[in-house]
Amino acid sequence: MSENCTHDCSSCKEDCASRSLIEKQNELSNVKKVIGVVSGKGGVGKSMVTSMLAVTMARRGFKVGILDADITGPSIPKMFKLDRRLDCDNTGIYPAVTAKEKIKVVSLNLLLEDPSSPVVWRGPIIAGTVKQFWTDVIWGDVDYLFVDMPPGTGDVPLTVFQSLPVDGIVVVTSPQELVTMIVEKAVNMAKLMNIPIVGLAQNMSYVECPKCKEKIYVFGENNVEDTAKKFGIKSSASLPISKDYATVADRGLMELFEGDYLDSIADEIEKTENKKQN
Repeated sequence: MSENCTHDCSSCKEDCASRSLIEKQNELSNVKKVIGVVSGKGGVGKSMVTSMLAVTMARRGFKVGILDADITGPSIPKMFKLDRRLDCDNTGIYPAVTAKEKIKVVSLNLLLEDPSSPVVWRGPIIAGTVKQFWTDVIWGDVDYLFVDMPPGTGDVPLTVFQSLPVDGIVVVTSPQELVTMIVEKAVNMAKLMNIPIVGLAQNMSYVECPKCKEKIYVFGENNVEDTAKKFGIKSSASLPISKDYATVADRGLMELFEGDYLDSIADEIEKTENKKQN
């Protein structure tokens, strides 16, 4: 793959292995930019960051969607209090729409008869499902489609990077020193796929005292800026451990969260170059 690859294979003369892998979106979809949200390990609040970024961009007046690619552990519908099964017809699948910001959401949990049923599928089936969320879903007009991926660098992230025209990724992490190594794996995978990293979000960075507002670094000093600088990532953000965030997520009220912690990453997302869709 060329360093200047735009994922527009129709006008490309390069002979590379990835030229035929990008899937066409549904003919009734017009998704302008695709942003992947990844983490090297689980439990760092990746879905929370995905939801907050989606709401932030919607508040800026953009049309936003969330593709929940965490097939075996979907949590996006609960965060937005979505429980009605998705509608579909001969033309495709119609996303659910959130109440306040009108964010379009597709998740496997919105297709199951019983959302609590475990999804015991092998990798190829999971990867195929993620592709269908791109090709078979009628997204309509969407300025930014956020893809909430499962942790790690396995089948699903690889499928998304190869099959969807991803314009950039946001890496979510936590403060522990060990995480730097895990972030490096995600960064190296992005470089391998020639996809820019637009931001590094460090969750659970500190606890803020409700009385004096002092920041207490429970897991050690905040190193997100140093980590971002080390890997050449332009934008970074630190999110606190907050009971308020946990409450709005558990109650399905993510559209009501308060805070501007991710504004710098949102600014960088707006600067991402638009890759021409097939």
